[in-house]
Amino acid sequence: MIYSYRYRLRPSDALEERLAETVDTCRQVYNHFLHHLNRNDDTSSYSEQKRLPDLKKWWNYLKHVHSKVLQKVVQRVYDNLTTLRGRKENSHRVGTLKWKGQGEYRSFTYSQSGFELKNTSGRTKLWLSKIGEIPLAFHRDLPNGAKIKTVTVKREATGKWYAILGVETPDGPPEKPETPKRCVGIDVGILTYAHDTDGTAVGSLDLSDERERLERAQRDLSRKEHGSNNWKEQRRVVAERHADLKNKRRDFLHKLSNHYAREYDLVAVEDLDAAELLELPGNSRNRAGAAWGTFLRMLEYKCEREGTHFVAVNPRGTTKECAACSVETDKPLWVREHSCPSCGFTADRDRNAAWNILSRGIKRLGAGRSESPPVETALAVDTSVFAKRVVETGSPTRKREPSGER
Repeated sequence: MIYSYRYRLRPSDALEERLAETVDTCRQVYNHFLHHLNRNDDTSSYSEQKRLPDLKKWWNYLKHVHSKVLQKVVQRVYDNLTTLRGRKENSHRVGTLKWKGQGEYRSFTYSQSGFELKNTSGRTKLWLSKIGEIPLAFHRDLPNGAKIKTVTVKREATGKWYAILGVETPDGPPEKPETPKRCVGIDVGILTYAHDTDGTAVGSLDLSDERERLERAQRDLSRKEHGSNNWKEQRRVVAERHADLKNKRRDFLHKLSNHYAREYDLVAVEDLDAAELLELPGNSRNRAGAAWGTFLRMLEYKCEREGTHFVAVNPRGTTKECAACSVETDKPLWVREHSCPSCGFTADRDRNAAWNILSRGIKRLGAGRSESPPVETALAVDTSVFAKRVVETGSPTRKREPSGER
């Protein structure tokens, strides 16, 4: 399997200058081949890569950039074009590929060769061809026997440099059980981020302090003269505030998804269209902050890694439908308890939805319905878990410590 491991680079001033020059050269190469693509038909990534040796004869600075890096730049142009065409075929309104200006191109990639992890005097360094050895914060080891296939170096808006290692592990994922024993359905929301069929309710993450600091930094930026040194410095502060908010949210989502992927044999969730939900009127900021799409993507690949069944079901009617008798009952959003007028079954609104999600997931997987009917098992007392506890411990009932990639 292929995993990505992200490490913070700590280059010296001289190395940082070399990294910045490499990024800018890649940006110019990207623009050059985009210009050529817009004016010539029947070009391809392979045919354009063959032009690089001739290009180096008059573009001398290309000799200071590794050949694989330049090939990946050309490939990026055509990958972006393929993505654009795919969106157009799916009825999205798309434009054309844009010219990359200063600051709009922030990464480059080595593939197959031109890089090596070294241990120099007890400190791990990343050697990059044409650049040198760069110290990095090697905060977690790679899996045993893993091979590094690609290295992407990226400069964030905060000015910090990171290396993303594409690692291939020698062993595939564990085999998924034919008959899952530990099954869970998860209903996501805003007030309660996740409510599952085991009665665990995880509270939403409180990011009010981070948002307040970000808004204050943005107000300070608006008072600076655009383009001045103070404006540039404050813009970096705004980027750091954005990074603080993003990192805290992703840390929470990583730990929560880790818990479900490792503790269960089958995880059933709603197949949500996060982009479509953001277009709905009202409360869009909270829906965006919840990052449901990110959570489901994390959960899916971690379930694959752990050998856990991941099933996404149609979310239509999961809140209205009774988990005991399947009779649908309309109820407004402010009604937080499900009470079935047909069979008398009562439960928390979100947990009733989670049971419906699990039942659909088991049915879709082909394993039949749950052995314990919801009317008997859903009456247990819910276990509420604050988001802060998830951030601090990773999960309410973790059995073992994580290793390697989250």
